[in-house]
Amino acid sequence: SLLSGACFLFTLIMYSTGLSDLRHMRMTRSVDSVQFLPFLTTDINNLSWLSYGALKGDGTLIFVNATGAVLQTLYISVYLHYCPRKAKVIQTKSTQRLSFSLTIATLLTSASWTLYGFQLRDPYIMVPNLPGILTSFIRLWLFWKYSQGQDRNYPLLQT
Repeated sequence: SLLSGACFLFTLIMYSTGLSDLRHMRMTRSVDSVQFLPFLTTDINNLSWLSYGALKGDGTLIFVNATGAVLQTLYISVYLHYCPRKAKVIQTKSTQRLSFSLTIATLLTSASWTLYGFQLRDPYIMVPNLPGILTSFIRLWLFWKYSQGQDRNYPLLQT
Protein backbone atom coordinates (compact mmCIF):
# COMPACT_ATOMS: atom_id res chain seq x y z
CA SER A 1 0.00 0.00 0.00
CA LEU A 2 0.97 3.64 -0.31
CA LEU A 3 1.28 4.07 3.45
CA SER A 4 3.60 1.08 3.93
CA GLY A 5 5.75 2.41 1.08
CA ALA A 6 5.88 5.82 2.78
CA CYS A 7 6.90 4.17 6.07
CA PHE A 8 9.65 2.26 4.28
CA LEU A 9 10.93 5.32 2.40
CA PHE A 10 10.83 7.75 5.35
CA THR A 11 12.54 5.21 7.60
CA LEU A 12 15.43 4.64 5.20
CA ILE A 13 15.78 8.40 4.71
CA MET A 14 15.85 8.88 8.48
CA TYR A 15 18.61 6.28 8.86
CA SER A 16 20.64 7.90 6.09
CA THR A 17 20.65 11.30 7.82
CA GLY A 18 23.33 9.91 10.09
CA LEU A 19 25.65 9.53 7.10
CA SER A 20 26.35 13.27 7.11
CA ASP A 21 27.19 13.04 10.82
CA LEU A 22 29.41 10.05 10.10
CA ARG A 23 31.21 11.97 7.34
CA HIS A 24 31.61 15.00 9.63
CA MET A 25 33.06 12.90 12.47
CA ARG A 26 35.54 11.19 10.18
CA MET A 27 36.63 14.41 8.45
CA THR A 28 37.03 16.47 11.64
CA ARG A 29 38.05 13.51 13.80
CA SER A 30 35.65 14.85 16.43
CA VAL A 31 31.99 14.73 17.45
CA ASP A 32 31.72 18.50 17.62
CA SER A 33 28.19 18.98 16.28
CA VAL A 34 26.85 15.44 16.71
CA GLN A 35 24.50 14.11 19.39
CA PHE A 36 24.93 10.57 20.73
CA LEU A 37 21.47 9.94 22.20
CA PRO A 38 19.55 9.76 18.89
CA PHE A 39 21.93 7.05 17.65
CA LEU A 40 21.52 5.03 20.83
CA THR A 41 17.74 5.31 21.10
CA THR A 42 17.27 4.57 17.40
CA ASP A 43 19.53 1.51 17.65
CA ILE A 44 17.59 0.16 20.65
CA ASN A 45 14.36 0.90 18.81
CA ASN A 46 15.63 -0.91 15.69
CA LEU A 47 16.60 -4.00 17.64
CA SER A 48 13.20 -4.08 19.33
CA TRP A 49 11.36 -3.68 16.04
CA LEU A 50 13.58 -6.25 14.39
CA SER A 51 12.54 -8.75 17.05
CA TYR A 52 8.88 -7.85 16.57
CA GLY A 53 9.22 -8.15 12.78
CA ALA A 54 10.79 -11.58 13.17
CA LEU A 55 7.99 -12.62 15.54
CA LYS A 56 5.32 -11.50 13.05
CA GLY A 57 7.25 -12.68 10.00
CA ASP A 58 6.96 -9.19 8.49
CA GLY A 59 9.68 -8.80 5.87
CA THR A 60 9.31 -5.01 5.72
CA LEU A 61 9.85 -4.61 9.45
CA ILE A 62 12.78 -7.05 9.36
CA PHE A 63 14.56 -5.40 6.43
CA VAL A 64 14.06 -1.80 7.54
CA ASN A 65 15.10 -2.40 11.14
CA ALA A 66 18.04 -4.66 10.32
CA THR A 67 19.33 -1.90 8.03
CA GLY A 68 18.74 0.68 10.74
CA ALA A 69 20.43 -1.40 13.43
CA VAL A 70 23.55 -1.87 11.30
CA LEU A 71 23.77 1.84 10.46
CA GLN A 72 23.06 3.05 14.01
CA THR A 73 25.67 0.64 15.42
CA LEU A 74 28.16 2.03 12.90
CA TYR A 75 27.32 5.62 13.90
CA ILE A 76 27.67 4.75 17.59
CA SER A 77 31.03 3.07 17.01
CA VAL A 78 32.44 6.06 15.14
CA TYR A 79 30.99 8.48 17.71
CA LEU A 80 32.61 6.59 20.59
CA HIS A 81 35.89 6.51 18.70
CA TYR A 82 36.02 10.32 18.36
CA CYS A 83 34.16 11.43 21.50
CA PRO A 84 36.24 13.24 24.13
CA ARG A 85 33.22 14.86 25.90
CA LYS A 86 29.48 15.49 25.58
CA ALA A 87 27.86 18.83 24.56
CA LYS A 88 24.61 20.21 26.00
CA VAL A 89 22.04 22.13 23.94
CA ILE A 90 20.34 23.85 26.87
CA GLN A 91 23.59 24.83 28.63
CA THR A 92 24.98 26.42 25.48
CA LYS A 93 21.57 27.74 24.37
CA SER A 94 22.46 26.62 20.87
CA THR A 95 20.97 23.98 18.56
CA GLN A 96 24.21 23.79 16.65
CA ARG A 97 24.73 20.27 17.97
CA LEU A 98 21.25 19.06 16.95
CA SER A 99 20.53 17.69 13.50
CA PHE A 100 17.56 19.46 11.93
CA SER A 101 17.37 16.90 9.11
CA LEU A 102 17.28 14.04 11.61
CA THR A 103 14.55 15.82 13.58
CA ILE A 104 12.34 16.22 10.49
CA ALA A 105 13.08 12.69 9.30
CA THR A 106 12.26 11.26 12.73
CA LEU A 107 8.98 13.19 12.83
CA LEU A 108 7.93 11.96 9.37
CA THR A 109 9.04 8.40 10.07
CA SER A 110 7.37 8.16 13.49
CA ALA A 111 4.17 9.74 12.20
CA SER A 112 3.97 7.43 9.19
CA TRP A 113 4.57 4.31 11.29
CA THR A 114 1.98 5.49 13.81
CA LEU A 115 -0.54 5.92 11.00
CA TYR A 116 0.43 2.51 9.59
CA GLY A 117 -0.16 0.92 13.01
CA PHE A 118 -3.47 2.76 13.26
CA GLN A 119 -4.48 1.48 9.82
CA LEU A 120 -3.63 -2.10 10.85
CA ARG A 121 -5.20 -1.55 14.28
CA ASP A 122 -1.89 -2.74 15.75
CA PRO A 123 -0.95 -0.92 18.96
CA TYR A 124 2.46 -2.63 18.92
CA ILE A 125 3.33 -0.56 15.86
CA MET A 126 1.38 2.56 16.81
CA VAL A 127 2.35 3.19 20.44
CA PRO A 128 6.17 2.82 20.31
CA ASN A 129 6.34 5.48 17.60
CA LEU A 130 4.53 8.12 19.64
CA PRO A 131 7.71 9.05 21.61
CA GLY A 132 9.46 9.75 18.30
CA ILE A 133 6.75 12.25 17.44
CA LEU A 134 6.93 13.83 20.89
CA THR A 135 10.73 14.11 20.98
CA SER A 136 10.74 15.53 17.44
CA PHE A 137 8.37 18.29 18.52
CA ILE A 138 10.59 18.97 21.56
CA ARG A 139 13.64 19.28 19.28
CA LEU A 140 11.69 21.54 16.88
CA TRP A 141 10.78 23.70 19.87
CA LEU A 142 14.49 23.86 20.81
CA PHE A 143 15.33 24.95 17.26
CA TRP A 144 12.69 27.67 17.54
CA LYS A 145 13.69 28.76 21.07
CA TYR A 146 17.44 28.97 20.45
CA SER A 147 17.47 29.97 16.80
CA GLN A 148 17.54 33.74 17.40
CA GLY A 149 20.88 33.96 19.18
CA GLN A 150 22.56 31.14 17.34
CA ASP A 151 23.66 33.02 14.23
CA ARG A 152 24.27 36.43 15.76
CA ASN A 153 27.87 37.51 15.56
CA TYR A 154 27.21 41.04 16.82
CA PRO A 155 26.04 42.52 20.10
CA LEU A 156 22.53 43.91 20.26
CA LEU A 157 22.29 47.68 20.60
CA GLN A 158 20.35 49.00 23.55
CA THR A 159 17.87 51.81 22.82
